[in-house]
Amino acid sequence: MSGANAVRGEAVLALAGAELRLRPSFAALVAAEAELGPLFALVERAAAGGLTLAEMAALLWHCLDAPAMTRAAFCEALVEAGIVAVTPALRVLLGQVLAGR
Repeated sequence: MSGANAVRGEAVLALAGAELRLRPSFAALVAAEAELGPLFALVERAAAGGLTLAEMAALLWHCLDAPAMTRAAFCEALVEAGIVAVTPALRVLLGQVLAGR
C-alpha cells in the first residue's frame, strides 16, 4: 500500500507484515463515534491514560482504509504488535479528531 497522505490526516500502521493506511474520514469517525460514544471524551480518556485496548482497536478499525483482514484478525495483530508500535498512528488519529484537517 502506498504511504499515508499527511495533508488528509492519514497515518500508516505496520501490522502483520503489511503497511495499513488509516484514513480518519468523516464517515469513519462517525462510525467510530457510534460504537464508542463522543470522540472528544475518547480523546480526553486517552490524554488521561484511560483509553482501553477495545477503544483503541475500534477507532483504528473504523479508520482503516480498505481492510484486508477481519476485525478479529486485525485486533489480534494489534495485540501482537503491541501498544508501543501502534501509538504513533493512534496519536495522528486522535490529533485529527481535535484539529481536523
